[in-house]
Amino acid sequence: MQPVTDTPEENVKEVVVIGGGPAGLTAAHELARTKILPLVLEKSDQLGGIARTAKYKGNRLDIGGHRFFTKIPEVERFWRDVLGEEFLRVPRKSRIFYQGRFFEYPLVAMNAFINLGPIESLRIFLSCLRWKAFPYAQEETFEEYVTNRFGKRLYLTFFKTYTEKVWGIPCNQIRADWAAQRIRGLSLKTAVLNALTGRGEAKTLIKEFDYPRLGPGMLWEKCGEFVEQHGGQVQMQAETIRLELDGQRVGRVVYRQNGETRTVATSHVLSSMPLNELIACLSPSPPEEVLAAARGLSYRDFLIVGLFVDQEKLFPDNWLYVHTPGVRVGRIQNFGNWSAAMVAKTGQSGLGMEYFCSRGDDLWEMPDAELIALATKELGILKLADTAKVQDGVVVRQEKAYPVYDGEYRHQVDIIKKYLGTIENLQTIGRNGLHRYNNQDHSMLTAFLAVRNILGEKHDLWDVNTERSYHEDFQTDKKVPESMHSLIEGDHKSDGKLSKQGKTGIQAKPSI
Repeated sequence: MQPVTDTPEENVKEVVVIGGGPAGLTAAHELARTKILPLVLEKSDQLGGIARTAKYKGNRLDIGGHRFFTKIPEVERFWRDVLGEEFLRVPRKSRIFYQGRFFEYPLVAMNAFINLGPIESLRIFLSCLRWKAFPYAQEETFEEYVTNRFGKRLYLTFFKTYTEKVWGIPCNQIRADWAAQRIRGLSLKTAVLNALTGRGEAKTLIKEFDYPRLGPGMLWEKCGEFVEQHGGQVQMQAETIRLELDGQRVGRVVYRQNGETRTVATSHVLSSMPLNELIACLSPSPPEEVLAAARGLSYRDFLIVGLFVDQEKLFPDNWLYVHTPGVRVGRIQNFGNWSAAMVAKTGQSGLGMEYFCSRGDDLWEMPDAELIALATKELGILKLADTAKVQDGVVVRQEKAYPVYDGEYRHQVDIIKKYLGTIENLQTIGRNGLHRYNNQDHSMLTAFLAVRNILGEKHDLWDVNTERSYHEDFQTDKKVPESMHSLIEGDHKSDGKLSKQGKTGIQAKPSI
């Protein structure tokens, strides 16, 4: 690390929150409600992290598409307290686009039968029976997990190509943990029962969801305003460069902003920054084993090409999964179908052409003009719009959008987790803070619990959204600190309890 010259220490902050995404801002919001003044350090110029809303000429782009649906009462109440009537109720429709045909997602038996034809449908059905009778003995990889539930032929048709496009590695190198989090509870049997009878509660089968009128970033911008209105601070373009340890505690946080290096003393740190970056910031440095584990963690980056087309109602979906060979686009958002306010011009459609990539590869390094031309060309290949009516475009890049579940990640995270457990006043929260592919509400739940830990309770944040689900009865603890009553009081439609084990899981966002 290059030497830095520190300015004099500022006033001590009770809590420094690293990262202004969903986890960080939820934590800061709840700290401010308990009269603890947080300092939020966000290295970019916009709040929300991957859940921010990019803005371009009056248009808005949701970075990845964020459905607001949860079974966690505290999260639901938080959303509504912050946004109130700015929440819209949106019908959910997403389909797979494959070989020029639209397949319902999750798969619907009759729709798939018609699109695939009777011969291929029979082959898929027989393949499913074969793998149900003789499954893989162990499910260690994504390929094994999906094949055991759907059969090899359906896996090859609807999972393999798309998933490898997203992650950039073979499915037999992706851990089954990822599938367990994202599609747990969904099986061919469940999908068919749901299609034929309306029964079945697979996590991906919701019919509608809530959505902020101006995109998810609207929520997080309001959270930032709340924090500052209640005495906290939100520092933008403030990059954390060092956490100085005094024994087994973080004594000071050093950050750089506008070319100036500043140091702030703290009693607690909540970090949502990627684990590999956090470990590199610790001073003195952790043992080499921990540093090596951090260097071994992988991430997948992401970019979205916004195209603005002088056509309305191109397709009814919120988003499409693109399985068609020969194009690199992985998913297409139709922002006007999330909220009409996302598109500035009446009679125009705003599309988000999503490309999964890695920093430094050809897609990531491609100039914006070439990316816009590529996205326009692929839109034409797919015949989803008249490319002559594409009027404008913009590119938004997102680093470290997705923690990768490769063959070594679990071992590496265990090493890091054990080491971080020795630092008494440092907690990691959120998707990248735990290197876990959390949905937005699970990231928020880690923030709620981290604040409760600061107030004297004991919750294992690493246990949120694991394969066995988080089993804490979140609201029924009679020893909830007085300062946290704001989290759990008020009129709510739920029974006031966080669901027990097996029912904590939210509607899994089927998008990657």
